[in-house]
Amino acid sequence: MSHLAQRVQIIAEAGVNHNGSLERALELVDVAAEAGADTVKFQTFNPSALASQSAPKADYQKEMTGGAQSQLAMLEALALSDDMHEEIIGHCGLKGIEFLSTPFDVGSMNLLINRFGLSRLKLGSGELTNAPLLVAGARTGRDLILSTGMGNLAEVEAALGAVAFGYLGLSDPSSVAFGRAFRSEAGQDMLRAKVTVLQCTSAYPTPDEEVHLRAMDALRDAFGLAIGFSDHSLGGELALAAVARGAVMIEKHFTTDRSLPGPDHKASLEPDDLAAMVRGIRRIEVALGDGQKIQRGVERNTAEVARKSLVAAEPIACGDVFTEKNLGVKRPGTGLSPMQYWAVLGQTAQQDFEPDDLIVHDTMGEL
Repeated sequence: MSHLAQRVQIIAEAGVNHNGSLERALELVDVAAEAGADTVKFQTFNPSALASQSAPKADYQKEMTGGAQSQLAMLEALALSDDMHEEIIGHCGLKGIEFLSTPFDVGSMNLLINRFGLSRLKLGSGELTNAPLLVAGARTGRDLILSTGMGNLAEVEAALGAVAFGYLGLSDPSSVAFGRAFRSEAGQDMLRAKVTVLQCTSAYPTPDEEVHLRAMDALRDAFGLAIGFSDHSLGGELALAAVARGAVMIEKHFTTDRSLPGPDHKASLEPDDLAAMVRGIRRIEVALGDGQKIQRGVERNTAEVARKSLVAAEPIACGDVFTEKNLGVKRPGTGLSPMQYWAVLGQTAQQDFEPDDLIVHDTMGEL
């Protein structure tokens, strides 16, 4: 059976690295397209629907943007207007790259689906416990990408239950109903067909020891779904490692300049590094191959040269018996395999041999 590696989907995460500027957002589209990413992803939110006036910033946000400004004020400066979305989506079409966005509230989700017609949605790690948004996302019927940062397996299962419930169009939502939907055959079928789950650690940047790529295995074993990696580590190396471990989707933040002000620039790749990551992933997905251990066509000539054959170690006359003294092993590998060495010992030569002559089947008796 063939196990050809599937093409890895590469999502270049622009996020809010446009800093509220349409010009910079369009430049980010250009960078993602030129790097060879499949998709460029932004974030869609209504600040007042996302955060209360008293909501604090995360520590990494305070470090990158200062502590005086509230989270709500920060979000208001980073939100994309509907018209900006329109411009960005149009530019993605010109550049031949998919536009994707993460909605943080139902109104923003409806905007992406009803006005802009997105074929799939990304739900961020902060929504892993946001059952109303999970259900609403599934009820759109679109494919969903679900990040799992800050979550454990039980929380991921509960989230997938809410998603299965939404896909099945069930009524009377509850934790019990979500559990039933998750365990149902129909629910499992929908999840396998429409959901990709991303391993993620919600720290910006993520220290290497907190990345836990093996958690992809835990997610795959637990849920049997397509698994990817949302990478917040520094550099692109760990995304490559995730692909080698079987990730079918990579999401990675990028920016035009890591020194820009803003919450996510520091944990992002600059354009040259993004392009290098994409090239590396494409090499790895080809190199993963089909999972079969066989001799490859490109090895055939090398095998003939590097492997060895049974040869005459000294002159052997027709009728002589092959012995440890007159039977040797040397290159090339175009004669009888040395795996037949002991089968040949004691046999009678059917012709004369000079030293280094190959021992081949038609010069032997019955082995």
